[in-house]
Amino acid sequence: MKIEEKDKLILITNDDGLYAGGIRTLIDIMQEFGKLVVISATESRSAMSQALTVKQPLRVKLLEENDNRRIYACSGTPADGVKLAVNQLLERKPDLIVSGINHGSNASASILYSGTMAAALEGCLYKITSVGFSLNSYSSSADFSGCGEYIRKVCSLLLREPLPDGVCLNVNFPDLPASEIKGMVVARQAMGSWQEEFEKRKDPAGKTYYWLTGNFINHEPDAKDTDEWAIQNGYVSVVPVTTDMTAYNYIDTLKSKF
Repeated sequence: MKIEEKDKLILITNDDGLYAGGIRTLIDIMQEFGKLVVISATESRSAMSQALTVKQPLRVKLLEENDNRRIYACSGTPADGVKLAVNQLLERKPDLIVSGINHGSNASASILYSGTMAAALEGCLYKITSVGFSLNSYSSSADFSGCGEYIRKVCSLLLREPLPDGVCLNVNFPDLPASEIKGMVVARQAMGSWQEEFEKRKDPAGKTYYWLTGNFINHEPDAKDTDEWAIQNGYVSVVPVTTDMTAYNYIDTLKSKF
């Protein structure tokens, strides 16, 4: 794919760490669109949500630099990385922030816990067009080959037509080869939740600890306009997400009670 403007500045991050397959795939794709600045932790920061590092110093190290890209390792969370890059490391505001490709779906309620989407939402707060990409596979050797065509479509659009302030995109891919993906649909966030289970275990010293496991429950499995339905049925889901968490449909009801 030939991109006419090569002077775009693109910030890339994730929550799986610099050496995860997802971010490496994303770097390869986004090199077609402009100059890259990459910032991520060297280890996983999954499920960090919008957490910030406030009780210890943030440290950052430049690992690679050439005419086309700079890669930084950051000791903090995905949201830390975006803040640090925008405020200290970049010569100007980026034209686009891309986060991912996450190893695991961030559809439905998973967005609340996602470090990948936290980075995109952080971009929103800086009025930067931002998007988070996730694949519905938790495997360290996940196949991201089906993602490229759709990432290019989404990012081409966003660079031509930036999103409104306070809105970012949550894009989730089914775990399928490119030939089996049926297309891309704009959807809403499914109503669902995680059913947590804690396994009680003993460490070698005989002390008790707990290990979190669980399963995702889709509360509306028959609804065909949701992100969960899309990825379970072979489609790429695109959900517009806002930083405004106000429940507008409840404001008048709440006013009547007070």
